[in-house]
Amino acid sequence: MSPALSLSGVGTIKSLLLLIFMTFLGALGGYYLKKAASQRIGFHVPFLAFFAAGVLLYGISAILNIIVLQQLPYTVVFPLTSITYIWTFLLSAILLKETITRKKIAGVLFIIIGSVFLVL
Repeated sequence: MSPALSLSGVGTIKSLLLLIFMTFLGALGGYYLKKAASQRIGFHVPFLAFFAAGVLLYGISAILNIIVLQQLPYTVVFPLTSITYIWTFLLSAILLKETITRKKIAGVLFIIIGSVFLVL
């Protein structure tokens, strides 16, 4: 991919949407690994189910990452994986009932602003 390539067009939009989906799966994988960590580690169904779901989602995310890297510049893809932190922020607030502070909100806003600058 040429470094001077413009980030516009239907193909690029599809790649960016795939990247957003990839980051969501990565965050969801992390959520299930967090749920596995709340279980007693061993060969029993609750731990194995959460662990398997987390690893599977991380694996799918990694494969999608490779696909996106074939379509977009590394200098765009790698920084945009920070979108995972936005998903993690939302999942932890909604599913884990974790406390959301102003500092966390500011951090997520900086990620959003930086991501917008990358794709403009």
